[in-house]
Amino acid sequence: MIRNIIFDFGGVLYRIRYQNIPDAFAQCGIPHFEEIYSKQHQNAVMDQYEEGLISTEEFRRYIRSLASCPITDQQIDDCWNAILLGFPEEHEQLLKKVSQHYNLYLFSNTNQLNYDRFRGDMHAQFGYDLFDRYFQKCYFSQLLHIRKPKAEGFRFIIQENLLQTEETLFIDDSPQHLAGAQACGLQTFHLADGMDVTELFGEDGVLI
Repeated sequence: MIRNIIFDFGGVLYRIRYQNIPDAFAQCGIPHFEEIYSKQHQNAVMDQYEEGLISTEEFRRYIRSLASCPITDQQIDDCWNAILLGFPEEHEQLLKKVSQHYNLYLFSNTNQLNYDRFRGDMHAQFGYDLFDRYFQKCYFSQLLHIRKPKAEGFRFIIQENLLQTEETLFIDDSPQHLAGAQACGLQTFHLADGMDVTELFGEDGVLI
């Protein structure tokens, strides 16, 4: 019986589009950005930024080194945040129902620029902190200093919250992230392209 659910954020609860980042940077003199950043793969600098090992200023300097023409901080921030499409109202309604039946947690690979933008946008949209209202605890890679699929991130969450792995389901849209969860004994579900997380639950918020 599942008692706990660990949700991924972007691509599961929050709508994102990876290709928006390469498209935006191409307009600012950095073509072929998808070679260093995509859903399936990213380079070491992107990993470091998502683990909070380099600052936003250091990240901007790296991006600026790739550009063929001058690029401002605001342009970099806007291009990087172009991935963010928004939090659907139906997913907020889903969390309201699901949180009545399960202990909810969140584990997201993100970074400070995206984090600041989506938290501000979501608070403006809903008028409250959705993370505090529906989740027992949320884990963001740049604050935890561990990104998926590293197993130690999952182990930390399991141990800190005294979770029984056979009672805990991890939902993610990236197959490579499921491997780390499975290595720790968690139950997993791959939310494939074209699926919506609402399809996993009945009208009452219980897993189907």
